[in-house]
Amino acid sequence: MAIGATTSFSSIFASSIFSSLLSVSGSRRNFFIPINLARTLASTHSPFKHIHKHHVVNAVGRNLSCESTASADVSTSSSILTSNNSYPPYGRLLPCPSQMGPPRVEHLVVSEGGPVLEFISKSLNLPPLFVADLIHFGAVFYALVCPDPPRSATPVQIKAFKKYTDPLLLRQRSSIKGKTIREAQKTFRITSPDEFVETGTYLRVHVHPKRFPRCYEIDWRSRIIAVTESYVVLDKPAGTSVGGTTDNIEESCATFATRALGLQAPLRTTHQIDNCTEGCVVLARTKEYCSVFHGKIREKKVKKLYLALAAAPVSIGVITHYMRPVNIAPRLISEVKDCDVVHADFISGWRLCQLEVLECRKVPWPNSIMEEKNNIEDCGWPTKDFAYECKINLLTGRTHQIRTQLAACGAPLVGDSAYMPAAIAEANCPGLNPFGKNKKEYTDDDAKALAIEEWIAHHGKEPSVAIGLQACHISWDDGEHSYEAGSPWWR
Repeated sequence: MAIGATTSFSSIFASSIFSSLLSVSGSRRNFFIPINLARTLASTHSPFKHIHKHHVVNAVGRNLSCESTASADVSTSSSILTSNNSYPPYGRLLPCPSQMGPPRVEHLVVSEGGPVLEFISKSLNLPPLFVADLIHFGAVFYALVCPDPPRSATPVQIKAFKKYTDPLLLRQRSSIKGKTIREAQKTFRITSPDEFVETGTYLRVHVHPKRFPRCYEIDWRSRIIAVTESYVVLDKPAGTSVGGTTDNIEESCATFATRALGLQAPLRTTHQIDNCTEGCVVLARTKEYCSVFHGKIREKKVKKLYLALAAAPVSIGVITHYMRPVNIAPRLISEVKDCDVVHADFISGWRLCQLEVLECRKVPWPNSIMEEKNNIEDCGWPTKDFAYECKINLLTGRTHQIRTQLAACGAPLVGDSAYMPAAIAEANCPGLNPFGKNKKEYTDDDAKALAIEEWIAHHGKEPSVAIGLQACHISWDDGEHSYEAGSPWWR
């Protein structure tokens, strides 16, 4: 069954694929393989857990781009022969492929109970070893009951949804007794290939998880700044994720730092910085200290300083914007308050963004060798003689805050392929930004909504590795704990 986990999914399966997933053949093929797979990196395997137990899950919500295909395209350039078991050729998730696979998320409903690995392998025609890798990466999720289908669902899909959520059928499932439908529709991560999934269980499979090949190029032990009984401070490399993504918890700073230090208990994420940002990150060694550090952040006891390499000079002082409360990139900001806007519905609820520029000094633009070494993208900035290194005190901590605020000031960060193209477009044609200094007057809300969509289209994709941004300093408890990162990549 192909059904969206929430109404925010952009697409769902075609009816033919949907039907094929519901009618799984009754004749079982055997996939008896060693579950304790030999992996490139040593890893800790979770003990056997029944599917009905709730597991720890990354709670960060993401809007996923669904791309469903009838064939299981997991091939690589080095695989040209069909495997003996009639599965298509494929590359294991380890070692890390050089090319990122296109986004692909499959949504299934279990039509016959059994081991989760076997069901996914048969339903999606994927090799068992590949499915085991996906589970190891944290790319497979389940819910006891199917989430509500999106508005775009077909009549066939809606019919199937009603079949598996029929109250008479649900009352026969002991696994959901005592739970509301909403509680039973919550998703949790599958943690073992052996987990049993009963009929009616919903599965979400991220066939092509986001990859972080940079993880395998780093000397992680050399990036450790400090180790204490409660926490570890890491000088995070650019091009890596602090705690992993929704579909990949294997390739993360927390995982690789844990291994580099030889720790038994995994390190925990206490705060985030962008994948393309380098610098200080605090990882908790215990669940208790993780909560303690979160409390310090809420109480504003944690101070963070950044070095930003901007393409143009930035004025010293506090810069204030308001960020659109939409949890997708690009992050849009405005310089005006609610009361200053005629169309207040576009600004109402926008979040305060403040940073303080402490210093701004002129420096040479990084040379081509330095840019190539750090995979800095050429975003089309017209002059590359000089850049401007700014020391910034982050007063509020919003996603992409420094990047989008400096871009709004006409000083995007070097290598920022997401926000620099929009800054260039606004400089060449003032007024494109419907929330900028040169914003136009719009006759109605529809006209402004169209202008917003056009403005979004001027932004580019996220940087692949690094940009000119480093979390150079972190301290808390009035400086009792204070740490500095190494030199940024551009020095």
